[in-house]
Amino acid sequence: MASSSDRPLRRRQKVVAATELPGVPEGTPGRIQLVNGFSWVRYRVHFDNGVELGFLDREQLVPAKEWKQEGAA
Repeated sequence: MASSSDRPLRRRQKVVAATELPGVPEGTPGRIQLVNGFSWVRYRVHFDNGVELGFLDREQLVPAKEWKQEGAA
């Protein structure tokens, strides 16, 4: 079975920054604006703090639902 970090994210999906990114602290929520690539799928995300970043890897993002579940555990 594939781990959750292997599953691709979808356009307009709510996500959270899993690591600190330039101008975006860890835990900042955002929404995926663009999914691009074949061998390396990358994402453009508009974060709630007004920063928009591209070329983000799946390892740098967590679906918002999973982030909330980890916080509740």
